[in-house]
Amino acid sequence: MERTNQVDGSCPVCGYGMVISRLSCSNCGSALVGSFSLAERPTPGGDRSGEARFGRLARLDSTQLEFVEVFLRCRGIIKNVEDMLGISYPTVKARLASVLETMGVGPEEDLPVADHRRMRREILADLAAGRISTDEALQILAHDATADADKSWPIK
Repeated sequence: MERTNQVDGSCPVCGYGMVISRLSCSNCGSALVGSFSLAERPTPGGDRSGEARFGRLARLDSTQLEFVEVFLRCRGIIKNVEDMLGISYPTVKARLASVLETMGVGPEEDLPVADHRRMRREILADLAAGRISTDEALQILAHDATADADKSWPIK
């Protein structure tokens, strides 16, 4: 059997997450070439380690983990993170973006657009004020969800 090496998934040069580009079967020799990631699953016997145990946090280096700890201790209040680490607002945002990218979390553009959220709030406000009925609100929201499925996201 061919010897396999354990890796943590971080690039030894720049520290960013690496992707698997080739998978091969040690039994039959067949192979897949492309860009892959492995699904998380516990190791045999229930002993979980690395990413299986710590999830996406296992992908972070020590500097990023320290930032996440400070961010959580500050309850996500960026001004407090700035003060605690002695860094500027843009630096906090850049470090947060780096952590999210390393963890494989998509960019902000994947979040619902502000107009969409505002429209939903207005519908709920109209419902609360009695300007529309529950059925009308549901119909408007259902129509909005159908329209969203027809659009390509994110809207730019």
